Amino acid sequence: MTRPAPHSSITVLLLSAFCWIGAAAGAAQSKPADSAPDVLVLSNGDTLHGKFINQVSGNVNFHSDPLGDISIPWDKVKELHSEQKYAVIDKTVKLHGNNEEKAKQIPNGNVEVAGGTVTVHGEGAAAPTSIPAKNAQYIVDVPTLNRQMFHEPGFLSGWSGAAGAGATLVKATQNDYNVSGTVGLVRLVPTVAWLNPRNRSSVGFTGSYGKITQPGIPTVKTAIYHADAERDQYFTPRVFALAQAAFDHNFAQNLQLQQIYGGGLGWTFLKTENQEADVKGTIQYESQRFITGPSSLDEHLVGSTFGLSYLLHAKRLTFVQNLQYIPAYNTPSAYSATETNTLTFPAYKNLGFSVGTIDTYLNNATFPTKRNSFQFTTGLTYAIKSKY
Repeated sequence: MTRPAPHSSITVLLLSAFCWIGAAAGAAQSKPADSAPDVLVLSNGDTLHGKFINQVSGNVNFHSDPLGDISIPWDKVKELHSEQKYAVIDKTVKLHGNNEEKAKQIPNGNVEVAGGTVTVHGEGAAAPTSIPAKNAQYIVDVPTLNRQMFHEPGFLSGWSGAAGAGATLVKATQNDYNVSGTVGLVRLVPTVAWLNPRNRSSVGFTGSYGKITQPGIPTVKTAIYHADAERDQYFTPRVFALAQAAFDHNFAQNLQLQQIYGGGLGWTFLKTENQEADVKGTIQYESQRFITGPSSLDEHLVGSTFGLSYLLHAKRLTFVQNLQYIPAYNTPSAYSATETNTLTFPAYKNLGFSVGTIDTYLNNATFPTKRNSFQFTTGLTYAIKSKY
């Protein structure tokens, strides 16, 4: 068998090497060069290089590799230069109404800040748009703006809230155990605070179950459950129509199941960066079925729910309070009321610790049960954050 000449093998290797180098050079040429980093100049002269995220309600959010994510007051920014595309929302622009009309009022493009003025360089030969920095309420990237203004999150997207659980176990002369759990989720669309709400959905569940057993003594049982759902549709940034459903079981009040279905109006009378308070009123159908006693005790009621909800977000705690009064118009004695209070303290990442109270009053609870039911709850919580 004839061996190939040595120079033939060398030629093949050289040709292969040149082909590989050429392909690599072509790939390098086809790959776009990384854009220049954004530049942020502070009023004290310090300069940061990195990624401008957004400006929301007077705070500039910026990412710098050495410092991570930082938030800087708007009045501490002297200059900002970015080659990315952002939308600047002037505080004089009304954000409710037709989305297409709103979009025409929002300039977008490359953003520069200097001399107390935000300059937006749009595409094409259009003249730049200048906005006083004090009027630039929000500066956000264009994809986020389009997603929040023109799209709805999927059914499983955009939910925020918390889930919690607690338990008690005693093994002695008496065997005692009690478990409790809670889930509360809210989805506000848009899911960002810098656009006025279009709709809001909420679901909630609280439950407590326990038993005390002892030889020769009847078992003592506790079972209290509540579930609710609500859908709000906003007419204005603070006025909305609502539809709701609620379900209750309370062994302590001899209540097998209470069902409520209704609709009405609500008003957000307090709304700040850290607080929100709503008042609501509905017209509803309500049915009550009891555990023991004749079926003649069951009720079919026409009534209302008048409610007040309050939310406070502080740095080290979250406080939620809900008050409800539920009259029945066709049977005035069958009224009820509830009050819930929950304090949640963050501990580590999404984990926290909560304490709360649930006070329920049912005026037509059947004998011999008490009309009032009070719970004090403690447990661990896990914060659920929106991914939309």
